[in-house]
Amino acid sequence: MAERAGYTVTMFLIDVSPTMGETREVIVPDGPNGEERTLEMTNLEWSLQYIKLKIQEMIYNGRKTDQCGVILFGTEDTDNVINERDGGYEHVSEFIPIGQPNAGTLAKLSALQPSTEIGDPVDALIVAIETQDTYLAKKKTWTRKMILLTDGRNPVEIEDWEATAKKMNVLDISLTIVGVDFDDEEMPFEEEDKPEIKRVNEEFFHNFISKLDKGSIGNCQYALQEVSRPDVKQTKSALLGHELRIGDTETYPDEAIRLQVKASKCTALSRPKSWKRFARANPRDPDIIMRTQQDDDYGPKAIFSELTRRTEYYVDKKKDEDDEDEDMDGEKDAAAKVAADSEEVPTEAERVEKEELIRGFKYGASFVPCPDGNFNRLPTKKGIDICGFFPTENFKRDQAMGDVQYIWADPNSPANQVALSSIVKAMTEKKAMAIARWVSKDGMDPKMGVLYPIEFDSVDCFLWVQMPFADDVRKYTFASLDNLISKKGEKITNHPYIPTEEQQRAMDNFVDAMDLMDAGEKDEDGNRLPWFDTRLSYNPAIHRTKQAQFHGAVVEDLNTHPLPPPHWELLKYFEPPRRVLKRAHSALEECKQSFNVKQVPKKVVRPRKDGHVRAADDEEMLLLDQLPKPAKSSSQVARSQTLTASQSQRKSISPKSQKQKAKKAASDDSDTATEEEPDDDLPLSQKGPAVAAKVKPRDDEDVLMTPSPSVSSQIPTAVGPSQEADPGRVPGRIIGLTKPLDDFIRNTKTGDIVSKAVLDLGWAITEIVKRPFARRRTKEMLECMKKLREVAKVEDEVEAWNEFLQDLKHTCLEDEPGNQDFWTQVKKQGREMSLISKSEVKKKHGVSEDEAVEFIES
Repeated sequence: MAERAGYTVTMFLIDVSPTMGETREVIVPDGPNGEERTLEMTNLEWSLQYIKLKIQEMIYNGRKTDQCGVILFGTEDTDNVINERDGGYEHVSEFIPIGQPNAGTLAKLSALQPSTEIGDPVDALIVAIETQDTYLAKKKTWTRKMILLTDGRNPVEIEDWEATAKKMNVLDISLTIVGVDFDDEEMPFEEEDKPEIKRVNEEFFHNFISKLDKGSIGNCQYALQEVSRPDVKQTKSALLGHELRIGDTETYPDEAIRLQVKASKCTALSRPKSWKRFARANPRDPDIIMRTQQDDDYGPKAIFSELTRRTEYYVDKKKDEDDEDEDMDGEKDAAAKVAADSEEVPTEAERVEKEELIRGFKYGASFVPCPDGNFNRLPTKKGIDICGFFPTENFKRDQAMGDVQYIWADPNSPANQVALSSIVKAMTEKKAMAIARWVSKDGMDPKMGVLYPIEFDSVDCFLWVQMPFADDVRKYTFASLDNLISKKGEKITNHPYIPTEEQQRAMDNFVDAMDLMDAGEKDEDGNRLPWFDTRLSYNPAIHRTKQAQFHGAVVEDLNTHPLPPPHWELLKYFEPPRRVLKRAHSALEECKQSFNVKQVPKKVVRPRKDGHVRAADDEEMLLLDQLPKPAKSSSQVARSQTLTASQSQRKSISPKSQKQKAKKAASDDSDTATEEEPDDDLPLSQKGPAVAAKVKPRDDEDVLMTPSPSVSSQIPTAVGPSQEADPGRVPGRIIGLTKPLDDFIRNTKTGDIVSKAVLDLGWAITEIVKRPFARRRTKEMLECMKKLREVAKVEDEVEAWNEFLQDLKHTCLEDEPGNQDFWTQVKKQGREMSLISKSEVKKKHGVSEDEAVEFIES
């Protein structure tokens, strides 16, 4: 039965007695190399995951009417409404008052620690009943729930517990008891060497639940498994009033029909929650409750929080210049770009205010300005107008758009119910559907759809679904697959595209063998059931994303608490049944023979002739393997950019010489080479003197050396002028190896991914320094380190910089192959390139000034 969404107060009763502080070994997913891993945590930390996951569900839904409160029993102090009024009920405290949960609620629960006192769960129940009843005194229709979390290893006062159960039944409270290591037949699980007091308490809890109208009890481990189970909750949709009209109710009111109806959702599209709303938490944000970050073997802990969304507008000046070059006669306006937190801002962009922009609508290839923000709307009137009827068999199901809506008669008007029911029955008898025009509010754009009559056991209604307008439908025609006509106009009967009778028969057998209607389990009568059931098939994108977001919100560190595997219910339809695979094997082999299916061998890359040629010294000219021909044009462009002012003033080359050079280049680009041609793969030192003379540069040209700095614009590439160079960005990194400094500056401008940018730039510097010929990018890497240190000081990323610099020193001096020359250049920078001391950032923790000086000088 569908339950009312929201309007619920859930009380969480948590046992924090000393016994909850006992530790246990928890199995976590295997490591990156397949090693088995376990984690030691207290029973309180382990069981609190269930409570936090339930609260995270409320935060995930975001309903203000979905509220909760937390009561602790076993606390060292006492703070509850009954104790303040009448006394008693010791060691029971109201930890979190009833309200809508948020990230602070999870942070407070994560900080809980076992106490030194014991508490009574029955006292906590009575306090929770009183607290909840006081809060819902004027909200009688709200749902009341309670979840009790305990290990059952402390004394329980069992006198007059029947009165407590009766009170909960009167208030219609549902209770769920989650026990740490409780016996559970469904798992199955039975604790060995169970203490006598726990055995007695478990029996009491089972008796207590049996007296409740709404109650359940289970094992905490089983509850953690079930909370990750994909589920689809049916909720009641609100009824929205509309008017159903047949005919012209304004011009001919006597001949028209007007009915009061209610609309509610029948289906709704569900999507996974977006990740854009979450990122690393800003340590300087006072609104975020931060947990202590401690570096361990797995690295620093990552803390995530919800982003504050903002919208900024930019004009891409570079795009304007390109448009002007392409079309000098016509002027084109700059396109405004909307930049959110996670989007990149163009390098050539200029920020503009929203007031300076004019809204426009795209019409073909141009934009139509609309200063008022919108065009004049049609004078529409709220309601549903039936425009006509058509046979149900003519309905094109593939054109249905969006969600399906129920159209009910007004529940408070018997006359409308009878009238709507008569229309539904008449359309059902005639097997007809109606074309309807839906206007949600006065002045809103109309939607066209169809009304389908449906008769339930006790009520008649319509199903409404939106359909496209005629302008929205595109019809594409394709040539026939089995009716081929030659260029001479003759019909072709024998062709590889036309299947033979043997191939058609083989494919029919293969399709029939894959039938899943009898591939499931057997029923009571021994008949096979269908294997696939849409009601039990869940969308992995939705539920796995939800599980990942929940897990990241409730654990301390994702490195030590990795994401557990998905629930088996989510994976049960991933693999086809073995019975069907075995049955289809012979039909599949028949298809392979009939269609002559062969495995395409993997294309083997032709090895280079002489392998990789490495220069003896960086100062010498470097000639590697022969580059692709497009790279030559890029190198020529790079060479032209390095010419001096005097060289750029040389007289222009005649068109005749240009044609001769182009002809010579075309002959050089041919795939076949004669025996007289030299081997271009060899260095100049191994070629003959004639070849060396050919490649000798002119007096007015500089010898083209291997590009020294850093930037990819100076490195010969095989991309054309209209293509962008490869940024060298590996998956999971926002800083590339081609232009690391530009990537870093662009990402730090957004302000929300600074921590990620700092870590990735440190990784990029270390990777570049370890590679061959790193000397050519020494100056660039030093600039990157200066910028990285500057940002680390301002953005409170001191620990990240210090850790990076220590790793870099170890890589350069101790690891193989190392790069001692680069570290020598870093030492020449002096104290300004050393560790960041606590005196520089005015912090109490960190390295001292003496340690920073000794680090760079040692």
